[in-house]
Amino acid sequence: MTILRRDILQCVAIIAALSATIGIAQAQPFPSRPITVIVPYAAGGPADALARILGERMRSTLGQTIIVENVTGASGTIALTRTVKSPPNGYTLSLGHVGSHVVSPAIFPLPFDVLTDLEPVALLPANSLLIVATRKFPAGNLKDMIAWLKANPDKATAGTSGAGGGSHVAGVYFQNRTGTTFSFVPYRGTAPAMADLISGQIDIMFDQASNSLEQVRGGTIKAFAVTAKTRLPSAPEIPTVDEAGLPGFYTSTWYGLWAPKGTPKDIIATLNAAVVEALTDPAVVKRLVEQGLEIPARDQLTPEALGAFHKAEVEKWWPIVKSANIKAQ
Repeated sequence: MTILRRDILQCVAIIAALSATIGIAQAQPFPSRPITVIVPYAAGGPADALARILGERMRSTLGQTIIVENVTGASGTIALTRTVKSPPNGYTLSLGHVGSHVVSPAIFPLPFDVLTDLEPVALLPANSLLIVATRKFPAGNLKDMIAWLKANPDKATAGTSGAGGGSHVAGVYFQNRTGTTFSFVPYRGTAPAMADLISGQIDIMFDQASNSLEQVRGGTIKAFAVTAKTRLPSAPEIPTVDEAGLPGFYTSTWYGLWAPKGTPKDIIATLNAAVVEALTDPAVVKRLVEQGLEIPARDQLTPEALGAFHKAEVEKWWPIVKSANIKAQ
């Protein structure tokens, strides 16, 4: 009986110790370990660059490392699925844009709802597009480019970040507006597409300014116009589409940060505060503006603002994408 009683007491002690350990773990403030931000495009591209710039600044606020993980394929939906299936504890986040979180879900059959199975964290900067071409493309400005494409139907190739990506949809929109036809070449992100544009393997791209500006400045590609109402402060030499001969052709890539459905509101608030602090840091703002990014107004940085904007973009773009009959590749 003495041995049995001693064994029982030891078991009770072990259970008590485990309970105390679990209680301490549960009581740890968020975050208590590194956070992973899943980026749906290749390393070196504009989405990856934005994630790393924000992650670097958020680390100092949160006191934890932000790990950027590039999960490519299926125009961002593989990364999206990975996030949706992750535990809703704030340690796995999804950084994406209108292509991955709006357009692609209209093309690929997904086993979840992109609006209800993600928790919005914060609206991130937007990126105007540049209409760019390889250096050897036989046109020196946008009007000449359109004229050449009309005179040479289906002879040019346009690189995209994948079927349904922002660059793809912008290209379809351009074809509809100009009456031109050319072939799309899908890549696993705009970084590898840019490499082929530089080498002349493809002819044109409708690319985010943050991805193209460095190459334009270096003279490895040429820019015909920015798809915005005003010129970029960081590249005032590039004309707007209005000035270049295609008035009203406005399009941009906006970004956002999401967590899995069910993530506690206090964790969302902590993450949002870290994003806001990053996007109001003058040093961070300077880096982003230099890349052609536009910072949202302070009142648009809330989770609620991203949720409302995301819903409005789905309602706007899904009918357009479906009518264009864009297919998954």
